Amino acid sequence: MEAHLMEWANLLVRWIHLIVGIAWIGASFYFNWLENNLERTGKPAGIAGNLWAVHGGGFYFVEKYAVAPPQLPETLHWFKWEAYFTWISGFTLLIIVYYLNAQTMMVNPAVAALQPWQAVAIGIATLVAAWLVYDGLCRWLGERPRLLAALITVLIVLLAWGLSTVFSGRAAYIHVGAAIGTCMVANVFFVIIPSQKELVRAMEEGRSPDPRYGKNGLLRSRHNNYLTLPVLFIMISNHFPGTYAAAWNWAILAAVSIISVAVRHYFNIRHRPGAAKQFILPASALAFAAVVAVLSPPVRSMLTGGGTGGTVGEVSFEQVHTIIDERCTTCHAPEPSFSGYASPPAGIVLETAAQIRKHRADIKRVAVDSHYMPLGNITGITDEERAALGAWIERNKE
Repeated sequence: MEAHLMEWANLLVRWIHLIVGIAWIGASFYFNWLENNLERTGKPAGIAGNLWAVHGGGFYFVEKYAVAPPQLPETLHWFKWEAYFTWISGFTLLIIVYYLNAQTMMVNPAVAALQPWQAVAIGIATLVAAWLVYDGLCRWLGERPRLLAALITVLIVLLAWGLSTVFSGRAAYIHVGAAIGTCMVANVFFVIIPSQKELVRAMEEGRSPDPRYGKNGLLRSRHNNYLTLPVLFIMISNHFPGTYAAAWNWAILAAVSIISVAVRHYFNIRHRPGAAKQFILPASALAFAAVVAVLSPPVRSMLTGGGTGGTVGEVSFEQVHTIIDERCTTCHAPEPSFSGYASPPAGIVLETAAQIRKHRADIKRVAVDSHYMPLGNITGITDEERAALGAWIERNKE
């Protein structure tokens, strides 16, 4: 019963996280699009720009004030709860999926010898430290945005590398995403909304609003805009062990994150006259193709000096069945015996010969090409057993 409730809690919180995340990302993309597409020439004093748009059968006219309007409107809409609930639901999901199952989802004995509580403590500390370091850099280098962006990129790469040395690949990826997401939400909570409140307060008190607050809020908003695509990649990567379970998983994450930031930059500047933008998308596509090529089995085999375990002799199906029965079917059974699972992961059952043959490509992908399964190697599969599985699958492709 407990496993059944946890599975549905996972689904419900994941669903909520997706809904509020879409709302937050949609608002962020829209307002950054507005900022990048405002008509800024020939405007009256106090107006930074305006824009006409048509959508849903109607015309819209939007104006942005350089600092603030002459007087506050009766109704002023704020955009913050989408961000807050995205983080709350995301952290709740982190607890359900990772922290309550740290032994299997976070700890990998082949990477580092951690107790579950230590892994959880490192995970939470990572979120706090990421914000403190990032916020400190922003306050120090806010007037030098390019240098700031370069340092943030370096820190994300170092974070990915560092976490990959203590966590399982999947946990490392998700904590990089959680750290970035924490910084994004903290930007809203500690900088963007307080800056906007200060502008409103100044108007209510009859003071001239300080333009620095708007500038600070815009800087953090732009960071959130650029960091969105790397976070989205991390969110969907947990379905693809070829990324987080690869030998150089941190480098893959760094490369794809930089590529996605470049793509986001293109869409931010594509309507800007004179901007050097025509090569961004082709260069990003080529870079992504290079990542895919490096991860291909022939190249990966060449770089690593061969497959797992070296040359393997003839392997019978009986040997394969024994390995899978001992190492895999505690989870991949109609009614899993492993604690925390109410149903087999991904719906894959590996009890019969027909089921094993049907899913042999999946087995190779997660247990041979990568060492993602079993989770945290909780059942103690050996390199020799992985090599045996790979040899049998290779000789029984058809």
